[in-house]
Amino acid sequence: MPHIIVKLWPGRSEEQKIALTEKISESMKETMGVEDKSISISFEEIPKENWTEEVYKPDIMAKEDLLYKKPGYKPSGV
Repeated sequence: MPHIIVKLWPGRSEEQKIALTEKISESMKETMGVEDKSISISFEEIPKENWTEEVYKPDIMAKEDLLYKKPGYKPSGV
């Protein structure tokens, strides 16, 4: 605990993903008091054309009450 899934559009480099992984891990350790060995992080690259159906509707709209940071955008057709 915890397992963190980062969903984003394709195009980020491995270096960027590693840097973000390190920052998320450090923040989890400092803020939540968890050990490094308890943290797992994955990246799911979702094509832009699939974002609304695969992420926005199921993870943002359907779980809006669970969001601590809401997006400042709304895809067309939603």
